[in-house]
Amino acid sequence: MNKPVKNEMPHPRGVEATEPLLPRESWPQIFKDNIIWDAHACLPLLPNYDCRALERHRAAGATFVSVNVGMDFNPLSQCIRVIAGFRDWIAKHPEHYIMVDSLDDVRRAKREGKLAVAFDLEGSAMLEDDLAMLGVYRDLGVRQMHLAYNRDNNIAGGCFGKNQGLTDLGRAVVKECNRVGIVMDCSHSARATSLDVMEVSSKPVVFSHSNAKALCDHPRNIDDTQIKRAAATGGMVCVTGIGPFLGKDIDTDTIIRHIDYMVEKIGVAHVGIGIDYSFDQDHSDLPDGEDPALWWPKVQGVDFDFSSVRFVSPERLPDIAAGLLRHGYKDADVAAIMGGNFMRVAEACWR
Repeated sequence: MNKPVKNEMPHPRGVEATEPLLPRESWPQIFKDNIIWDAHACLPLLPNYDCRALERHRAAGATFVSVNVGMDFNPLSQCIRVIAGFRDWIAKHPEHYIMVDSLDDVRRAKREGKLAVAFDLEGSAMLEDDLAMLGVYRDLGVRQMHLAYNRDNNIAGGCFGKNQGLTDLGRAVVKECNRVGIVMDCSHSARATSLDVMEVSSKPVVFSHSNAKALCDHPRNIDDTQIKRAAATGGMVCVTGIGPFLGKDIDTDTIIRHIDYMVEKIGVAHVGIGIDYSFDQDHSDLPDGEDPALWWPKVQGVDFDFSSVRFVSPERLPDIAAGLLRHGYKDADVAAIMGGNFMRVAEACWR
């Protein structure tokens, strides 16, 4: 990962399902009939990577997934190589995948049984303080980004930093994201930064993969003020499936407990899913010399070890929909949470 100079395609990992997939005949009809939107997932950030693991999303009924293409510790050169490789792979597999340019591509993916893919950035260091880079990333498929990944930078504050807000440059970045059509995402951001983003943005703001701090007191989770402010922008909070952010387990009922909490605070129209599945937990995207403890510090004395962290897998998507129905949600509510709400946000933000 740290020396992306060879052109041969690395062998893909994470291709095999990690938990049983509900048989298709048991999928709720509302799940089959509607767009299913996963707001965030992670492939290894390697150039010319074989992305066939994304078939797990398609096989599980997903219509759309946003795939990470860079974090604050990944330089611009690496991010561009990763984007080039992912785009090339998708273009070479048109029978099952569509590189998203507009919401019409998402709708077409649903009609044709394909998976629509767009990209997201987790941080802003790869802009190199140049606002013009935002339009370039947008044209290459980036449709959402947050401005800091866990640590503070010269644009925004991260959730493990000093609770820094937006700098003047950060405020300009938010406005330019609004202009070019990139959804502002506040996951991984400092509380102060998230509130600043929601104040500055003229478009809906999201947390693409964050849970309720009231249910699981982790620095990556968000409090009631952040939750309500996101909804007030017309945006939403997408519940994530990472074990340390869920609490004691990763059961479907635990995910729904976080969804219930969000719905109670801000209503069904502002809640979604961003499971943040990492397809290769043994791979590290950190460049040589970077300290993992800096980016993922201990919380309550516990290391964040990707090789042992429990992740809700893409195979869980139909079961989450079925679980919502079991918990008394109406068909229209399930359709909204599983995808319809983010379609509305994208309609307001994308260009």
